[in-house]
Amino acid sequence: MNGPTQVNWLDTTPDERTMATLAHVLQLIGSWIAPLIIFLIRRQSRFVSFHALQALLLQIIHTIIAIMLMVLWFVTIFTTVFQQTSGKPPSFPPALFLLFPLVWIGFMALWVGTLVIAIMYAIKAGRGEWADYPVLGKLARKMLKMGPMEGRFAPTPQM
Repeated sequence: MNGPTQVNWLDTTPDERTMATLAHVLQLIGSWIAPLIIFLIRRQSRFVSFHALQALLLQIIHTIIAIMLMVLWFVTIFTTVFQQTSGKPPSFPPALFLLFPLVWIGFMALWVGTLVIAIMYAIKAGRGEWADYPVLGKLARKMLKMGPMEGRFAPTPQM
């Protein structure tokens, strides 16, 4: 057994696991504000700041995508309104009826994806795991100046 072993829940304190779990769960209610507050007040803990930063980055991406969907929706509405008021007889606005379900599905997929990720990683944080979000985990490690393996594995004691 010379390989690295998975870091277990004993390597973090119960308080750290609780705060990291709260960072993931509270993003569902408090959007980006809750993980930001936890990130700022628990900077001394690498574990909590890592999990809170991941939740914060997820909420930033979530907000950007939601704004893009809203802009797409409003551009479609205003384009349809301007076409209808151009002096021609009103016609069927196909773009509005085609885009409405797509934007709605986009919002629902975004919400469900964020919900699933938040719950999944809250459970992992509660177990004391240094679980990385896909893509955002590497970014969080770079921002915190953590190595790719820091916090993940501990050396096996030699016997």
